Amino acid sequence: MKKNLILLPAILLCAAGSTIAQNLKPITQEKATRIVKTLSSDDMMGRASFTPGADKAADFIAGEFKKSKLKYLPGTNSYKQTFTVYRVTPNQLQVALNGEKIAPENVFASTNYKTLDWKANTNERRIIPITESENARDAMMHVYRMEEDAIVLVHPKHAATFANYQRYMSRGGIVQETGKGASKVFILTDQAGPTDYDITIENKIEALQLTNLAGMIEGKRKDEFVVFSGHYDHIGTHKPIDGDTIANGADDDASGTTAMMLLADFYQKQRKPERSIIFVAFAAEEIGGYGSRYFSEQLNPDQIVAMFNIEMVGKPSKFGPNSAYLTGFEKSNLGELMQKRLQGTGYSIHPDPYPKQNLFYRSDNATLARLGVPAHTISSVEIDKDETYHTVNDEFEMLNMPHLTSMIKGIALGTYDVVFGKATPTRVDKAQVQ
Repeated sequence: MKKNLILLPAILLCAAGSTIAQNLKPITQEKATRIVKTLSSDDMMGRASFTPGADKAADFIAGEFKKSKLKYLPGTNSYKQTFTVYRVTPNQLQVALNGEKIAPENVFASTNYKTLDWKANTNERRIIPITESENARDAMMHVYRMEEDAIVLVHPKHAATFANYQRYMSRGGIVQETGKGASKVFILTDQAGPTDYDITIENKIEALQLTNLAGMIEGKRKDEFVVFSGHYDHIGTHKPIDGDTIANGADDDASGTTAMMLLADFYQKQRKPERSIIFVAFAAEEIGGYGSRYFSEQLNPDQIVAMFNIEMVGKPSKFGPNSAYLTGFEKSNLGELMQKRLQGTGYSIHPDPYPKQNLFYRSDNATLARLGVPAHTISSVEIDKDETYHTVNDEFEMLNMPHLTSMIKGIALGTYDVVFGKATPTRVDKAQVQ
């Protein structure tokens, strides 16, 4: 019974058009298996950012782009799009309020400056109390997002919440730039309005390299682009299960990266497309989406007609065989255009069934969507039931390879009209994407 379901789309595709059916021949389960198995192998050590495993994955993807004979992006001489980010780690933090020193465990800061030296008799900073009656988590996040310097006085009632944030912030973090933006200093204290403060902060700043992989097929319209993407990084090692510590990231997101690479091979074997196509494997999605952020800064978003980001398509969806869903379905009509194109093919695309998971904002599509691009993520994982997500059990053996191959074919068909200029999706309303 299962085999009949897998064969059904091929029969329906013939009915939809013999040329299209024949053009799908470059997408094979054998190719998909080779690529996803390589990316999710133990040799890649979970592909965590800044590790040799991630570098090895980048080299492999570049080699696949070369096999597909993709061109470099304009103005570049490599598939590798390497850029610098910075790790900011707290080194020293001293705080005194009204002459009283604050214990180190009762202070943390959010800043990308190497040093801060704040005194009450110099430039005044905004002082924001978080009182006993407030929701500490919501209040702290609100202040964190503010674009102005602030000293935040957190009431001792919120000690547990404060400690959680303090532990997290003490690890440091990755930023795109240093020496810019607002800084916040959070202090656990019962002082509501100190008249004097003395704050000295020193951070360790380390420059680090990340690499996207990007190639293209030049279309007739050189100033219109369609983007296919997936992130190739994962979380490295994780909590052991039966002695295994490697989080292989087969579905997340070796499956989506594999789909992107097979789509590159597929479109390379078609006639010259109307619109130029960019294929990109993003770095650093798991630690903040820095790869997609950098990529978005290299192009004019007004020239990007659509982005098809692909993530976690190695397992069947709740909608049945040969189906997937599109995050942020209602934010443009891209999903409707795909549905129209897929009518009669046996494949289907649906609105995201997990709105509470906030998936539209949790993947690499979000950066371009915020710039108005119809940028969405195609996925099939039942995220509310998936027990291997971000564990060492996300391995090749857990994937359904007929389904993954089917997904790649479905995406190839569903995106065809946009690539060949027969359909143009509506833009995303930037005001509605936060």
